[in-house]
Amino acid sequence: MSFKQKQRALITGASSGIGKATALAFAKAGVDVALVSRTLNKLEAVAEAAKHTGVEAKAYAVDLADVTQVEKKIQAIALDFGDIDILVNNAGIAYTATLSETPLEDWQQVINLNLTSVFQCIMGILPGMRDRGTGTIINVASIAAKQPFPGWGAYSVSKAGIVALSQTLAQEERPHGIRVTAICPGAVNTELWDTETVHVNLDRSKMLTPEIVAQSIFYTALLPQQAVIDELTLMPSAGAL
Repeated sequence: MSFKQKQRALITGASSGIGKATALAFAKAGVDVALVSRTLNKLEAVAEAAKHTGVEAKAYAVDLADVTQVEKKIQAIALDFGDIDILVNNAGIAYTATLSETPLEDWQQVINLNLTSVFQCIMGILPGMRDRGTGTIINVASIAAKQPFPGWGAYSVSKAGIVALSQTLAQEERPHGIRVTAICPGAVNTELWDTETVHVNLDRSKMLTPEIVAQSIFYTALLPQQAVIDELTLMPSAGAL
């Protein structure tokens, strides 16, 4: 399946996991992809894989944790790469600790990366979408936004914020022809489980794969302009872990 007209997508957190799988799914459908992440060498490998499908693919190293710079850097990417039709905000950090044991610095890091940077990425792309009267914004939240888990407080709050951000933006931008979706996956088997901010041991074989989530993001973007998935909850068939 492919889009009727040529499209350009910007995907954050594109060097691995859901972002990488989404970039490759879009590329296979003929969508040009601007790839954003902190690590340039991993991003460039994804860009090369995308280029093999015949699309334009470009890697842009941006530290989304530096929220004061994000909007400017995303604007610069859109100027360099071309008008962005589809924005996929996927970058984020997983973090486990009880709220009583979460230092303010850690709390702010999670909120900055998972929520504030998404707001700033949107602000970088929204004016161009408004000018053209069209655009699709897909924000990757989590089942933790709806079903908070003990030990995941800061993460759950950041992802609940993504859902509220998406719902508000959808209502505000509908008159401008811009569609907004929040996707809430259950557990996904990605490298996030191996990071130093996560301290849990779950059966990863029962989790969703990044490719399954990417497929859902792709189909959401592929819908005709007259339709939108406001919110999509995608769970492993084995249930919440």
